Amino acid sequence: MIPAFQTLAPVLALPGIGELWPILVIVVLLFGARKLPELAGSMGKSITSFRKGLKEAQDEVEDTKTLVDKDESGGSAKD
Repeated sequence: MIPAFQTLAPVLALPGIGELWPILVIVVLLFGARKLPELAGSMGKSITSFRKGLKEAQDEVEDTKTLVDKDESGGSAKD
């Protein structure tokens, strides 16, 4: 029997050059060549903002874990 994750491998694969050309042509037709740099810049800013938010959330989780560990160790030392 094949494990489930091996059957999903083709679905999770990134598109190749052959698949990217039609997508690029459609994007150029929809937005025009002049809008592409503006769209790419806004996408880059969005990705940067998302990564910053993700890092802040991870830092907050780590801080919370640290506080909980300190409370647990402090509580057991007092007992």
